[in-house]
Amino acid sequence: MTGRIYNFSAGPAILPVPVLEKAKAEILSLKGIGMSVMEISHRSEHFESILQSAKQGIRHLLNIPENYHILFLQGGASLQFSMVPMNFLTRAETAEFVVTGAWGVKAANEATRYGNAETNFSTAANGFRSVPARDALNFHPDARYIHYTSNETIEGVEFKYDLDGFGIPVVCDASSNILSRPLDIDKYALIYAGAQKNIGPSGVTLVIIRDDLLQIIPEGLPPLLDYGRLAEHDSMFNTPNTWGIYLVGLVCDWLKEQGGVEALQKMNEAKAAMLYDAIDSSDGYYTGHADHSARSLMNVTFRLPSEELGRQFCEEAAALGMDGLKGHRSVGGIRASIYNAFPTEGVERLVEFMSVFREKN
Repeated sequence: MTGRIYNFSAGPAILPVPVLEKAKAEILSLKGIGMSVMEISHRSEHFESILQSAKQGIRHLLNIPENYHILFLQGGASLQFSMVPMNFLTRAETAEFVVTGAWGVKAANEATRYGNAETNFSTAANGFRSVPARDALNFHPDARYIHYTSNETIEGVEFKYDLDGFGIPVVCDASSNILSRPLDIDKYALIYAGAQKNIGPSGVTLVIIRDDLLQIIPEGLPPLLDYGRLAEHDSMFNTPNTWGIYLVGLVCDWLKEQGGVEALQKMNEAKAAMLYDAIDSSDGYYTGHADHSARSLMNVTFRLPSEELGRQFCEEAAALGMDGLKGHRSVGGIRASIYNAFPTEGVERLVEFMSVFREKN
């Protein structure tokens, strides 16, 4: 197939076409310097400018105060599951977890290697279909930190509010909805996010960490796993993912051109509404996974009357240029991931196909 198709993949996910076009134009010679960004030294003035531009782009879009460090690391959210407790949890301390899906489970399980990890609230009993109401959470005052996942990509459930720790540090895995809406940054001690959904390509991990946390990190950690050392070296203790950080900067520029995260939130709400309306108006042919109050704007999950019809749905959609709709292997069904860069016309195409498929089957 020639040309671009509609990529509904959960990640690595679609990137803005203007970003890809600019990267293509500069891949051989970055801004006329005669070398690709993949070839220049990470210690050069050229890359220093790229790094600072990407950092300032994130800071501007999320309105991040100066008392937070912005780091570009590696290892994805999965490494952060280990790094957070390694830096901030001891055997004598307890971290509390609000678990609303598979990624929250993984984060809590990994923390048990370093200290006590207690599940304060879990929606496992209802199949991870919901998130807690604001007033349903009560944390132990001695908790070292609170961890939650703001959007669970597998189940398609999302918090519609910023969790408040009421003085206890809040750590958030925001991998799949970062930059999709404004955040009340002051409520967070640390936010981490794999880049490959809304920030850029795979291979870059964004960490936003409040300065006071850098003062309580134990000594003796490996330097590449020590937030303090990484912040001290401005994400360049070792050679960073130069190409990935360059693309993060381009994505930030594109987001600004769209009107910032406030404008993107409205666009994302409109796109998701089209899909959820198609599900709700299908007389039960399509059934959504998440409760209405917790429906994700990024990952729309639903099922057909049978798994066989689900497989047929994905095959026919792919033949029409709509790829990546198969649900996660652990839950099945359909998952349409419609991140910031996903175009409205792609959602319209899927909604039209859902109607036709239902009539035929």
